[in-house]
Amino acid sequence: MSKDQLDIEFQEAVARVNAHTEPFPADTLLKLYAYYKKATNDYGRPRSREALINAFKTNALFQAKDITEDEAKRKYIELVNKYFLYRE
Repeated sequence: MSKDQLDIEFQEAVARVNAHTEPFPADTLLKLYAYYKKATNDYGRPRSREALINAFKTNALFQAKDITEDEAKRKYIELVNKYFLYRE
């Protein structure tokens, strides 16, 4: 897959997640968060008001620390596709 195609599929997966109105399972949401942050090179501090949620987000980022931006995009796309395929 070319870099441009990867970027397009990533943006489509992000739009799909953002348009989804039902809650995601917590473990899926944390993985999506970490992959998104890695894929977009956004390492800002978690912004939740709850310290425990921030700790989970930080841990998810730590677990994804050794993957590249492109790998993070691929993993994000795969996770989104898998979630929407098997959620029902």
